Amino acid sequence: MDFVKKALCASVVLGFSMSAMAADPIKIGVSGPFTGGSAPMGISMRDGVRLAAGEINAKGGVLGRQIQLVERDDEAKNERGVQIAQELINKERVVATVGYANTGVALASQRFYQQAKIPVFTSVATGSIVTRQFAGQPENYVFRNSANDTIQSAMIAEEALTRRGFKKPAILADSTNYGQLGRADLEKVLESKGVKPVAVEKYNIGDVDMTAQLLRAKQAGADVVLTYGIGPELAQIANGMQKLGWKVPIVGSWTLSMANFVDNAGKNGEGTRMPQTFIQEPSTPKRKAFIDAYVKAYNPPGGRMPSAVSAAQGYDSVYLLAAAIKQANSTEGPKVVAALENLGTPVEGVVTTYNKPFSKTDHEAINFENTQFGEVRGGRVVLAK
Repeated sequence: MDFVKKALCASVVLGFSMSAMAADPIKIGVSGPFTGGSAPMGISMRDGVRLAAGEINAKGGVLGRQIQLVERDDEAKNERGVQIAQELINKERVVATVGYANTGVALASQRFYQQAKIPVFTSVATGSIVTRQFAGQPENYVFRNSANDTIQSAMIAEEALTRRGFKKPAILADSTNYGQLGRADLEKVLESKGVKPVAVEKYNIGDVDMTAQLLRAKQAGADVVLTYGIGPELAQIANGMQKLGWKVPIVGSWTLSMANFVDNAGKNGEGTRMPQTFIQEPSTPKRKAFIDAYVKAYNPPGGRMPSAVSAAQGYDSVYLLAAAIKQANSTEGPKVVAALENLGTPVEGVVTTYNKPFSKTDHEAINFENTQFGEVRGGRVVLAK
C-alpha cells in the first residue's frame, strides 16, 4: 500500500510539475532606444509591441501560455545592444526578440541570436544589409518588418526625379551606419537614373547648425534636398534652410515622420515627404481599432503617436511571431524560423495583411506594395496626394 501511495503521490507531483511547465510564459525580448534622440522610434515600437502582446494574452496567449515581454533600453548604442542581446539570450532565456530601431545596433547585436539559433525581429531599422548579414548560412534567424533602404531609396528617387521633375538633388545624411548606408543606396539609385547629386553632405548626431552643409548645397544649385538621418538633427536642416532664405522641397527617408522632426521643424517642415508603411489615419477598421487602443493606453500629446510607423511595425511583428509559434507548436528557434518562412495562414496586421510574408531566401515582410508616401501637413503626417 505504501508503494501505491508513493506512486500516486509522485504522479500527482509530476502532473502539477508538468502543468506548471506548460503554463510557463513565453519570454520575448524587446530591445530599442527608449531614451535619447531615437526614443520616439523605440518607445512607439515598444508600446505597439505591448498592445499586441496584451491582446494576444487576453485571448488565451499562444499554445495556452502567456507572452511575457522582457524590455531593455539599448540607448541607440551598439555596445549596449550587444550587452542586452547576451543578457536576453543567456540570462532571460527569451525565445525571440523584437526590436532594433538603429541599423548599427541591429548589425552588432543580432549575431548573438544567429549563434544561439533564436529568431530576432527587426521592427524599425531599415539598413538594407540587416537581413542579409547571415544570408549565406544554412539558416538565417534575422527577420524584418520595416521598409528597407533599397525600397526607400528607390521611392525617394522616383518621387524627386520622376514624379516631381527635380534635376539637381543634394543629399544630407548623418554619420551613423543608418545614414551612410542609406546615402550609399540613394547614390546608387540616382546613378542608375543617370543623375549625380550636386552635393553630398554629412553631419553628426547632436549637430545643431547645418549652415555650412546647406550653403554648399545651395551654392551647387540644388533644387531638392534628400535626407537620410535619425533624430532631431533632421529638423535643423529645415530650420537652417529657413534661416538662409532657401526654399526647396525636402524628400527623405521615413524618419522625417518622427515627432521630433515634425515638432521641432514646425512650419519649416511643411510639405516634407517620406516613405511610410503606416500613417495614423483610421483608413480600415483594424487601423482604427489600433489607433484608438494606442491613444487610450498611452495618451500621447495631441493624440499623435511619436512614431506611428514604429508602433504599427512593432505591433504587427508580435502577431507574426505568435502565428509562427502557433504553427510550429513550439518555441524552439529552428522550428519557429521554419514556420515564419512558410506561414500557412494570413496574419491581419495594421500595416497590411501578411500572406506568406517570408520565404527561405527572403526575410523581408515589407515591399513596395505596402509602402506609400506621407507628407507633413498642419503638424501631422498625412497621406501625400
